[in-house]
Amino acid sequence: MSPSALSRQLAALEINLSARLFDRDTRNVSPTASGLAFAQLAERMLNTADNVMEEFNSHLSANRGRLTIAGLPSVTVGLLPGLLKSFAERHAGIDLRIMDALSESVVEAVVAGRADIGFTAGTITARDRLSFHPLLDDSFVAVGAPGGPLAECRSYGMAELIAMPVIAMENGTSVRELLDGACQRHGFALSPRFEVAHLATAGALVAEGLGVSILPTLTLPVLPMERLIQRPVHDFGAKRRIGLVHQQGRSLSPTGLAFLEHTKQNLPVLRRRETDSPM
Repeated sequence: MSPSALSRQLAALEINLSARLFDRDTRNVSPTASGLAFAQLAERMLNTADNVMEEFNSHLSANRGRLTIAGLPSVTVGLLPGLLKSFAERHAGIDLRIMDALSESVVEAVVAGRADIGFTAGTITARDRLSFHPLLDDSFVAVGAPGGPLAECRSYGMAELIAMPVIAMENGTSVRELLDGACQRHGFALSPRFEVAHLATAGALVAEGLGVSILPTLTLPVLPMERLIQRPVHDFGAKRRIGLVHQQGRSLSPTGLAFLEHTKQNLPVLRRRETDSPM
């Protein structure tokens, strides 16, 4: 910038500020007290602008921010801990919040914006306001107490399982929807001995020998498996598809996108580490 152009800018700045910033003559230029004060404020403004851009860049790179994840209890217990551990190691500045709820509540939380993303079952009717990213298919097994109706170490069929006292999840859950569908395909009418809302309750009743339950394998970490046995079901005929949902037509935040990609990349690794429980 030429000296004359610089002088014009300084003069215009002084007019805008209604303050003289420099004492100057043909030989000397020196800042006034107001000029020194303004220089300090200008430096603070530049530093603030740098900090703001640094923080925004951290936001774009998913190094800072907040992410709320809603999920089925079986997912928050059996799937999320491993994913969150590796994600938090790479994105330590992100504040993570977890909401565990039944499928319909997970969907409602995402639709209402209370959660950024949600893990739920694809059996719940896909809402036109949500995008569903399938992640894995969850097989069903029979669970019972040692010495009970599942004492024989073998695969069981739906006909003999339904003839046993069944402890089922209540209507409105993805597990119950799939179980009812399996019964209908075989021409059976399901008449549970007990209907419960929570997996932990189902596990406690089964452990007391009050009946058997037919559940997806992802739910097993919620149950007291040290007191239970599991058996394959060879003709259930369906699997529970677990996926990640977010609002359709709205861009995921950088943190949400980072977690989605992290889940797709690391979920197969976590699943390979799992070992099948003995029959």
